[in-house]
Amino acid sequence: MKILMVSMQSLHFFSWTEQLKNAGYEIYWFDAMDFEKKVEKLNWLHQITNWKRKFNYPGKTYLRNNFPKLFSIVNKINNNKIDTVFEKKLLEIKPDIVHSFAMQISCIPILNIMIKYPKVKWMYSSWGSDMYFSDYLNIDKNKMTLALNRIDYLITDCNRDYHIAMQKGFTNSFLGVFPGNGGVNFVDSSKNERNIILIKGYNQKVSKGLQIIQAIDGELIKVLNKFQVIVYGADETILDYIKSNERFNTLNIKVFTKRQYINNEELLNIMSKSYIHIANSVSDGLPNSLIEAMGMGAFPIQSNPGNVTTELITHKKNGLLINNPENINEITELLKFCFTNPDMINLAKTYNINFINERYNRNNLKDKITKLYE
Repeated sequence: MKILMVSMQSLHFFSWTEQLKNAGYEIYWFDAMDFEKKVEKLNWLHQITNWKRKFNYPGKTYLRNNFPKLFSIVNKINNNKIDTVFEKKLLEIKPDIVHSFAMQISCIPILNIMIKYPKVKWMYSSWGSDMYFSDYLNIDKNKMTLALNRIDYLITDCNRDYHIAMQKGFTNSFLGVFPGNGGVNFVDSSKNERNIILIKGYNQKVSKGLQIIQAIDGELIKVLNKFQVIVYGADETILDYIKSNERFNTLNIKVFTKRQYINNEELLNIMSKSYIHIANSVSDGLPNSLIEAMGMGAFPIQSNPGNVTTELITHKKNGLLINNPENINEITELLKFCFTNPDMINLAKTYNINFINERYNRNNLKDKITKLYE
């Protein structure tokens, strides 16, 4: 069987696709954003990259930095159209199935081609805010409906988005709910000492990491002094806020900005030593970071857009739900509730490790994911 993957370069995509290594399929990957370089960890499949530019002319960086309008005009002339290149590759490869990851990047740009060749089966993995926050992402409603009508097979990362997809026009085969990264390699962390408070500092577009930092008042500082506080994926806004507020001076706090990349193995290790993991956004699917944190035994405090997080968390039992991501006072009160209920956290740790490992363990999902394509 020939499979043609369409995706941007993404750790989740790489991890999902790795599940198919040695599965007996002939796999091609069309880099939808064309970062021009091939990916070493996917050297076992056919990579279609470096397709966008007609000519790799000298002085691109100088032109972009000093004459942006001219650079834009030159790019329009010099860049190939994605649907033109994709159609050529589709006809060359003759895949049994095309698998697109994310609506805006990998479905809509090739929609006209997939409609033109209706006999080619089309699979789509919905990621993050594809369904729930499509208006905010400026996904064209008509094109999305056309795509969902054309798509043969749907995979989502939560039940919520399957129901939204049906409301938006999908009527074909639903293959089930799977984590976008194809599962997690969990390790036993049940006996680890937990002295870290881990904060997801994402703070762009739908992410609201700054509100978490702002929620840490003087009373919480006294409690947090017993822990190491780690913020990961932070932007300069969060870094500046922490530096400019004296109340954080007594904390043992470490901030990893987005530029200070933490690989997944290192992050899982930190989660395995974390007492609490807190993340906050106005839109998402079921975040892989939430799945990872729960599976590694960190108590989750998580926002709940469209009630998606209730698929994993029962409030005040195995986690806490943030109902209003913009409400700093609510986040403050949830943190204080955590620290006054240690029994809840200890019971949740054991339950979450077992529950998440059973549902999202990578080894358990490998055969299921491989058989999806059959």
